[in-house]
This record gives sequence, C-alpha cells and structure tokens, in this order.
Amino acid sequence: MYCGECWLILLLAIFSFTARIGESKNVQRYEPNWQSLDARPLPPWYDEAKIGIFLHWGVFSVPSYVGAWFWWYWKGTQPSLAVVEFMKQNYPPSFTYADFAPEFTAEFYNPNQWADIFKASGAQYVVLTTKHHEGFCLWPSKYSWNWNSMDVGPKRDLV
Repeated sequence: MYCGECWLILLLAIFSFTARIGESKNVQRYEPNWQSLDARPLPPWYDEAKIGIFLHWGVFSVPSYVGAWFWWYWKGTQPSLAVVEFMKQNYPPSFTYADFAPEFTAEFYNPNQWADIFKASGAQYVVLTTKHHEGFCLWPSKYSWNWNSMDVGPKRDLV
C-alpha cells in the first residue's frame, strides 16, 4: 500500500470517529415507560418495508422442540407434559439445559448463503436475536463467559 493511501485511510478513520463523537452530544434519552419509548422516531424506510425476517437461533435449537422457550416448557412453573416426555425419551435423566450447548455446533452455518436466501425472499431487513433470555450469546462476551458461542458449542463468533 502506498504511503498516500495510508494517510487517506487514517484521515477517513479520524473523520469518521470525530463525526460520531459530535453526534453523541445529540443523543436522545428515553425513559423506561411506553409513552417515552413510543416517542422514538422510526427509520424512514420502516413504514415501506413489507417483509422482514427475525431469526431466533441458539442453544434451544438443539432439541428443536417448542421453540425458544424450550426450557420454560421443560422446567418452568407449569412444565408441559409433552416436553417432559420428549426429554425422557431422548435424553438421559441427568441431562440439563446447559448440556445442549456443546451440541449447538452451527456446523452448516454459512452467513453468505443465508444472506442470499434472505435477499431472494424479498426481505427488506433481517434481525438476528444475538442473545436470548437464557443468556447464551452468539458472540464472544466477557459478560457471558463460558455461555457464548466462542467458549462452548460452535467455538466461533456467529454474529
């Protein structure tokens, strides 16, 4: 790379960072109530977007039974008899929810292929839920150590 290109990249990086600092002074703060949250502006494209995709993917995908709230249906205040029976038939008695994590391998995960599929579907936006209620992160997190996709399961950043 030529020295001139290095300086150009450095100047662009500094300008970008400086612009972000300037923007942060005008950050709107919201209160933890519906009236305040409902006052937040929507992106201009949002009202025109007709198709969006929300992805819920994580440890609960291993049993692939009743969705993201699998644990609640299995061990919650009123367990589902069907889920309890599913566990009895498919896993040893000492099996815990955490035991699913090493089996969550993301072995066929190909983000470029997924992007092609989303685009072909006509979706105008995609939201990946990167951390669910059980705390498992799809990225390496120091706040969720030993319970994220880098430390257990896929052993890589999925975001």
